[in-house]
Amino acid sequence: MSAEAADREAVTGSRPCTPPQTSWFEFLLDDTLLESHLQKFSPDPMPVQLITQFLEQASKPSVNEQNQVQPPADNRRNRTLKLLALKVAAHLKWNLDVLEKGLSIAVLNMLVNELLCVSKVPPGVKHVDLDLSTLPPTTAMAVLVYNRWAIRTTVQSSFPIKQAKPGPHQMNMLNHVQQEKELTENILKVLKEQADDFIMVLEGVLGIKKDFYVHTMRTLDLLAAEPCTANGETECSTAGLRISADELHCQVRYDLGTVFFQQGCTNPPCYEKAREHFLKTRELLSKLGDGAVHCRIDEKRLAGYCQACGVLTGSSDVSDMQSTPFTQIHNFIRSGNYKGLIEIFLEDNLALSLPNHFRQSVLREFFQKAEQGNKALNEVCYKICACNAVRDVLEGQVISVQFRQLLLKPTKEKIDFLLEVCTRSLKMEHISDFSKRNMAAFLKNLCQSLEDLQFVVMISSHELLMVLLKDDERKALTDQIRKRSSCINLCTKPLTSFYDIPASASVNIGQLEHQLILSVDPWRIRQILIELHGMTERQFWRVSSKWEVPSDYSSVILGIKDYLTRDLVYILMAKGLHCIAIKDFVHARQLFSACLELVTEFSPRLRQVMLNEMLLLDISVHEAGAGSSRERPPPDLVSRVRGYLEMRIHDIPLRQVVGEEGVAFMLNWRENEYLTLQVPTSLVHKNPYVKLGQLLAATCKELPGPKESRRTAKDLWEVVVQICSLTSQHKRANDGRVSLIKQRESTLGIMPRNKFIIFIRKLREPLVLTTLISLFVRLHSIVRDDIVNEVTAEHLSIWPTTLPNLQSVDVEAVAITMKELVNYALTLNPNNHSWLITQADIYFVTNQYSAALHFYLQAGAVCSDFFNKTVPPDVYTDQVLKRMIKCCSLLNCHTQVAILCQFLREVDYMTAFKALQEQSSHDAMDSFYDYIWDVTILEYLTHIHHKRGEAEKRQIAIKAIGQTELNASNPEDVLQLAAQKRKKKFLQAMAKLYF
Repeated sequence: MSAEAADREAVTGSRPCTPPQTSWFEFLLDDTLLESHLQKFSPDPMPVQLITQFLEQASKPSVNEQNQVQPPADNRRNRTLKLLALKVAAHLKWNLDVLEKGLSIAVLNMLVNELLCVSKVPPGVKHVDLDLSTLPPTTAMAVLVYNRWAIRTTVQSSFPIKQAKPGPHQMNMLNHVQQEKELTENILKVLKEQADDFIMVLEGVLGIKKDFYVHTMRTLDLLAAEPCTANGETECSTAGLRISADELHCQVRYDLGTVFFQQGCTNPPCYEKAREHFLKTRELLSKLGDGAVHCRIDEKRLAGYCQACGVLTGSSDVSDMQSTPFTQIHNFIRSGNYKGLIEIFLEDNLALSLPNHFRQSVLREFFQKAEQGNKALNEVCYKICACNAVRDVLEGQVISVQFRQLLLKPTKEKIDFLLEVCTRSLKMEHISDFSKRNMAAFLKNLCQSLEDLQFVVMISSHELLMVLLKDDERKALTDQIRKRSSCINLCTKPLTSFYDIPASASVNIGQLEHQLILSVDPWRIRQILIELHGMTERQFWRVSSKWEVPSDYSSVILGIKDYLTRDLVYILMAKGLHCIAIKDFVHARQLFSACLELVTEFSPRLRQVMLNEMLLLDISVHEAGAGSSRERPPPDLVSRVRGYLEMRIHDIPLRQVVGEEGVAFMLNWRENEYLTLQVPTSLVHKNPYVKLGQLLAATCKELPGPKESRRTAKDLWEVVVQICSLTSQHKRANDGRVSLIKQRESTLGIMPRNKFIIFIRKLREPLVLTTLISLFVRLHSIVRDDIVNEVTAEHLSIWPTTLPNLQSVDVEAVAITMKELVNYALTLNPNNHSWLITQADIYFVTNQYSAALHFYLQAGAVCSDFFNKTVPPDVYTDQVLKRMIKCCSLLNCHTQVAILCQFLREVDYMTAFKALQEQSSHDAMDSFYDYIWDVTILEYLTHIHHKRGEAEKRQIAIKAIGQTELNASNPEDVLQLAAQKRKKKFLQAMAKLYF
């Protein structure tokens, strides 16, 4: 049994037994089973699953004797199934939230239509033409439930939803999904056409002041027992579950509000209607309190609707508008009260209630207005940006580029406001040490980056900075400011195209270039480039020959027309890639984030490039951190890798390594279902790594099963054989004969062998590595054609046993790849006994017997607690033991050979006796006699030493054979215990020799 299989068996054996699920037909056989099932704490199947099963079985078409499909029969079985579905819905108190969440539109449509049937709603009559006040209560309630569902479904269908990814490509599955999709579309089409009628029905309900009654399990049972009598009873005021008029009106008004709100985007007056309904809903909801039976309304969502309607209708209702900062911000923007707006942002720096993305969206809105010519908003932009920057500082986030740009022209007013924001954003008695350190670092960096000493002194002498800094930090900052006889302005005004920086001739270009090479701070890099471009026009991306950007990207980056932007993007990317190479992921993220923020403003292509590189960085970070401890990656990262592999943007330059890492990532985390079933076919043909990953995933997916699949394994085999193949280049001589010049690596493989090996070194999943090792071991055995000295591995039976074109395979390449693959696998897990046996076999067939023994012994040690337990027989098979015997024999350790002969299933006396006859042995000889438990071998030793006149050694052998635990009359378990004890001591002694 393999290590993986043993682990799976252990996990499976430890799982508790799950009680069998109740089948749908059991409820037909036992009338009392449904109610008892639904009363369980966690029934399996769940109520909504039962409804689906009942209705699906009741609506199955039948086939007549002529093999023609007939509609579902109206028999007792199907009527009972429909009634059971209604009873489950009644148990759920007709809660549409629960039903809509658990049932498809098609199934729920069947359910509410069946409710109309059993409630005796007049067929063929439009609901809008019915007078609900004259109908029996349960009948009127059935009409109401149907119309509420229709309105809610219409509204929900207008929301954008994420399309589900396709499942396995099976024709019957696809047909079923397509049919269900078409059915749902037809239902929605009908509901949307009749939406006005549904609204009129619900509005008519608001004029009915009496209570309603909805079917319960009891009334439905009465319907089944005595239809006439039961119908009469359900019409009376005491049957069913009573729903008060207020509760009903509350729910109906909410549903009407949602549909009017949805219609408001094409008909704005509907927003006013929606607002009236929502306000009345809120009033009724407060009146009902916690006593509602049928009414299910999300109060937070209702509040959101009220606020949105207030904004869209321009309402000044104080009770409606004063509750949240979002509404206040909208009112301030609309009224032009920017002072109040800034005040909310300042207060939120303490409350932290506004999401960062919302604050940034408000800032972007003001930037757009300012760019359109409203210069009066420049001050507002700075103040909002300063508030956002301080919020980012407190939370340890990267400060935006906009804030840095706005500080390129500092003024006393700007610095004063910034210090005010910093002061008001900190409550010293409640602030965390983390936020204090961040704020202190921010203000210190601000002092160092400003040129004007007046502003530097304003900040450094401010009370807030004095409180935040320690005494030695204050002293160091004061000394630094005192020593600054002149300031180098690295951040003045923007250039015409990007940054407009006046030259500063006092700065030495060479010094700045040296700083540019050393710095990994994106803001500092930008400052230096600004200064350099202000002094001279050169290609500063050439300053260091170590700055390398992939050729896939360089043409796009170097095509940027603005030279400063070009240099900045190139250097940020080059430095980020270098940081990834040296595993400095923190600085790499900072550099890439700054580069992404920069290119987003002008190049969608480069933005996508940076997103791809950020994905590669996130993969590297996870694999180096949480991934190394086998912690699964977050679903978002897996989703992003899938998105990259499926990318169809043709003009985006793509690096092969990103796809390579993505496929390796999916294999390492066993995303085999995606690689085998969901990855697009066009991508498989286009990307060789995806094709290889798909074949590996398909083969690994089949391995744990009871029958190992050969078809997928054969496809993988053919691809790998092609990679390891050679092509012969020929030349025709003058006499017409063809002469062989040389053999080259085949170009017909999906990738070169060196890239294949690089890809292998990115894999970490044991099953994938075991599969590849098995493949190369089989391939190596075929090309070597040496049956006696074959390397062994797991799962060899799935691979072909012959090659049609054996001469075309590069034997040396196969051997080298196999060795490198096994060595790499053992660096990941040196305790995998299967890999250790394979490594030992490789050394054995290459005549490195000492190394082979080392790994044979290590394989036994790792699975037996250093031989304190019995080595499993599937590890030390007879073949392994015979190879260990041969290793010892060729190393002239003949006593070890004799002892190992005892380990075989059938003791090999002939080999043992022959070894003991050797007089020249390079092992400890008689000191090993204590490890022999076979009496026959000990007797032979005694005879040999007597014959040679070796009295001392003979006495040692006699002493060993005279131990009572080796007496042949002992019980079998005593003899086994004696043998096991000697095996343990001998193998531990061998390990000390060869480890």
